[in-house]
Formats: sequence, C-alpha cells, structure tokens
Amino acid sequence: AQMYKRLGVYNDEFQTAAAPSAGASDAATAVAHSVSGLGQVKGLGSNNWVVSGQRTQSGMPLLANDPHLGLTAPAIWYFTHLQATETPEGQAPLNVVGATLPGLPFVVLGHTKGVAWGFTNTGPDVQDTYLEQIDPNDSTRYRLPKPDDAEAAWASFETRQELIRVKGGDDVALQVRSTRHGPVISDLPAYQWLDRKRYALALRWSALDANNATVEAGVRSNVAQSVPELIQAYRSYHSPMQNVVMADTTGRIAYKAVGAVPVRAADNDLRGVVPAPGWEPRFDWQGWIPYEDTPQDDGAPGWLATANQRVHAPDYPYFLTQDWVVPYRKQRIDQLLAKTPLHSVRSFAAIQNDVVSLEARAWLPHMHKIVSTHPMNGAAQSIMKDWTGQMSVDSAAPLIFNAWLAQLGQRVIRERLGAPLFERVATGKQQFRPGLLAIIEANDKAWCGEGGCAERMNQAWDAALVALSERYGPDLAAWRWGDAHRAISEHKPFGKVWPLKRFFDVSVPSAGDGFTVNVGQYKLDDSDQAFANRHAASLRAIYDLSNLERSVFIYQTGQSGNVLSNRYRDMSQEWAQGRYRALRMEPKTVVNRLSLLPARP
Repeated sequence: AQMYKRLGVYNDEFQTAAAPSAGASDAATAVAHSVSGLGQVKGLGSNNWVVSGQRTQSGMPLLANDPHLGLTAPAIWYFTHLQATETPEGQAPLNVVGATLPGLPFVVLGHTKGVAWGFTNTGPDVQDTYLEQIDPNDSTRYRLPKPDDAEAAWASFETRQELIRVKGGDDVALQVRSTRHGPVISDLPAYQWLDRKRYALALRWSALDANNATVEAGVRSNVAQSVPELIQAYRSYHSPMQNVVMADTTGRIAYKAVGAVPVRAADNDLRGVVPAPGWEPRFDWQGWIPYEDTPQDDGAPGWLATANQRVHAPDYPYFLTQDWVVPYRKQRIDQLLAKTPLHSVRSFAAIQNDVVSLEARAWLPHMHKIVSTHPMNGAAQSIMKDWTGQMSVDSAAPLIFNAWLAQLGQRVIRERLGAPLFERVATGKQQFRPGLLAIIEANDKAWCGEGGCAERMNQAWDAALVALSERYGPDLAAWRWGDAHRAISEHKPFGKVWPLKRFFDVSVPSAGDGFTVNVGQYKLDDSDQAFANRHAASLRAIYDLSNLERSVFIYQTGQSGNVLSNRYRDMSQEWAQGRYRALRMEPKTVVNRLSLLPARP
C-alpha cells in the first residue's frame, strides 16, 4: 500500500470516493478489487490417490480420481473409447478409454492397456500483474528497465483490433494493447481505481505463452503404456499445472507435478501477490522450473495422494505458490487409506463418497459452548450433541452447522471489513472459514469486538435458527441437509431462463460440504438457494490395474446433451448415491459405434 501511494497509482476520483470503511485503507480496497477481478483461490479442487500392490487385495495398484468443477448440464466430461490402428510410423496404436473435454482430441483422464492416471490442480502462481508506467510525453509508450546511470527507456505498446459481433446489435470494436509482459487488462472498466493516464496494468500468464504444447502432451499420454512413458509424455505439458498420480500393469506407481511454473528472482519480494513495477527487472520472470525439478514421488510408502494441499517440503528450492488449499481433504484421505490394510475398488468408492468434515470437527468445541435463550435452542442442541461432522444428506445437523458459520462470518468478517470490501473479495467464497476459526480460537477482539467472540457466536446461532425456521419451518426433525444442499447442474444458457430451467437443469439432493472428500461447495451469495451445491465431483473414476476391465466411473448428469434423451440425466441419482458404472474397453455388448474413416482417392 505504501509503494502504491508513493507511486501515485490511484486516480483523484478514487482517492476521494474510496473512504476507508472499518479501518480498511483505500490501497487495500484497490488491491482487493484487483485481485478479485483476476481470480482467487477459493478452496476448490480435486482428489486423486494411488496405492501400490502391497496395499491392495489383488496385489496390483488401484488408482482413484475425482476432479471438482462447476456442475453443468450437459456435463463438461464425455467418456469415450478411442482406437486407431493406423498411426504415424514409430507410434504405438491408439487404444485409450476415459474422460474427454470439448475441443481436445484425446482422453484427458483415463487409461490405456498398460497405464492409468488422474489429475488434481497443483495451483501454482503463474499469473503476475505489472504496473506499466506510461510516458508522460507519449501515451503510446511505456517504461522499460534501464541501468541506474542511464536515462529512462521506453517501448511502444503493441496494439491490435478485435471485432466482437453482437447478435441483434452493433458490432463492438475493441483495441487490445500489450506490453512485453502481456495484454493490458486495465483498459477494462473494472480498473477505475487506477490512474490510467499514468499507468497501465499488464498480465503475465504462463498459459499465454506461445510454447504451450499441452495438446501435444495429451496426445502422447494416450499411447503411453507404463509410468516412465507417461512421465516422458507429459514433459511438454504446459498449462495448467497438474498433480498426476499414475500406475501401470507392472505394479509401478508414481506422482509427478507436470506443467510450467515461472522462476522468480530471490529479491522479488512481491511474489505476484500485488502488481509489481514493470520497469524494475527484479520482478521479471527468470525462466521456468526444470521438469526434472517439479515435485515428484515414487510412492515408496505404499500410497500417494493429492487434494490441492502443499505438495513439497519446506526446503523445496523454488517458489510455487503461497495459496495452498487447507489440507482437510488430504488428511481425511490419508486417514481412510491407513485405516484399511488391503484396499479394493469398494473401499476406494467409500473414500470417494466420504462426507466427514475435519474442518467441522475443529469447530465442534466452540459450537458446544454456545449459550442461547432462543425457543428452538434446546431442540437444536439436542441434534448437535452427538454430531461428529458427518455432512449426511438426511441429517439436520449439517444444515444447522453451516447456517451458523454463515451468520458468524457475516458478524465477524463482514462487519470488520465493511460491506463493499467484503462483497468484493468474499462473494461466493468459503475460504474465510479457516481464518475465521483462527479468530475465534484466539478470541480476537479486534475482529469480534469488545464483547469477544463468544458473544458473536451466540448471536450467529440465534440468527441461524431464525433464518432456518423461516425457510424450512419450525420442526427441526424435518430439516434435511440434502434439501438445502441440492447439487444443481445448470444448463448453459437455459438454466438462466425461468420457464426452461426446470427441464434443462439437473438437480439431486447431495451430501458433503466444501471440506469433505466428497466435496459440495456452495455460494452464500446465491440468493435463491444459499446452500445449493454448485461445485463438486464432476466425475469419479477408479482404475483397477489387476484387470483394467474392472475399472468404474460415474458423473452427475448423463452421456447425452439432448434433453429429450433418456441418457441426458440418467446417471444423476447413481452419482448422488455413490454408485458407479463399468468402464470397459471390451464391453460384452456394444449398442452404438462411430467409425471415422479417412477419405480414399
């Protein structure tokens, strides 16, 4: 904030209008607005794990994967079996099955005859923003780095014209400017706080680099037959970085983080957290972390698991990020993997569908200290007395618990930050909850007020009971988490059209919350359905390396994108109930087959 004030990055109107609320400075407000516009870690993510044959009933590896994404109808994934007998010389025949994404000519997650793999997002910091100082004598130029004894150097913005065609309206002509770091994003209306006569804000993002060969790596992965071949195939993978767990039919397992992450200079103390002066060379990227040095593990302990937690030791020599997801899911996966001596597809399915929240268990000692005179308090406390953090679909306890924390966040975080700043950085996010827990445990009166945090917890409890009774009625025994926490796969675009959404959206009661292995993220700013599950396991897959024909999968809608098809939503109930379907390369029967043949002269 001091650097920004010294540089004078704010326009005069912003400095006048952005009066601090509850102690938040105009600089903090501006930075929060900038970060919010670019996207923040929200506690979202995925799970994958693999165990070696020494930990399975079959004596061969098992591998599980459930990537967590926004729920849509049709589903983002499409399962398919790809075969090609005619391939380029020296390349193995293509024979792979698994989940594909629109526009990508390969299976993203799945297995070949010899190897299986699964992804979670590593979440590295691969975006930096740069303040580009504009030449006061020529607004078409921006400042370059220079030696200390030289005069300022300037370069011209690169420009190009984009034409956006608007149905039923006039075309929109957009001029896009770029610097040596990347596209200028401050030309958008969201950056009104910036003095754009003096500065521009440019984005450096790994995914925009011309050497992005992710598609090539994906194609190569589809012909790999072993763990070493798969690791080699992903050498050219670029963005976004993924934690890949893998296993092959020889019994080998491994973990490798694949993708491009920038190397930042040792004296780059900003580390991409806030926009850096673009004319100071210490903030420029110094290259890429070598592929051999990205985090990896050969699975010697017998299993490997990732759930978007920190994936390297404290002495790792490179900076990946400082925004790791809290490790509750990873800790729970490790607990369940350790609990069963020899695993099977059935035990893996139970882990994928586990709804115990370790985050909730951390809150229980504080919740049990609540003092309330609300008429419904006795019934509510009776329900919560023996609750162990199970986010079960048919229980009232998860609903009471999550409603209480939603009210507590409003009374502690929102009141301290002020409504404008809170809405700017917290909309749709639950990631304040670990920070809120730290505030409560410390009884931090700077956040809770002079009455202390116990007073805030009591107030939030009463407010939650009032809100829930108004929504679900006075009979607590009839409250169900699944009724409030329906998994809604929204159709694009008909989910936004009221008469059509009931036909195109796919909705089922669901368990879990944002911190369970079986994730169910909700958005508190969803005015109609505050606890609706909008972000969950977009697919679940389990691969059995003892016989890959015994592998299974499921996702939350169906294989068809045609709402009139009986395959449009036929998997939804099975997905919600933790069931699976067979994933076979050689099914006993084939109903439909699509063959693409090259044209012959």
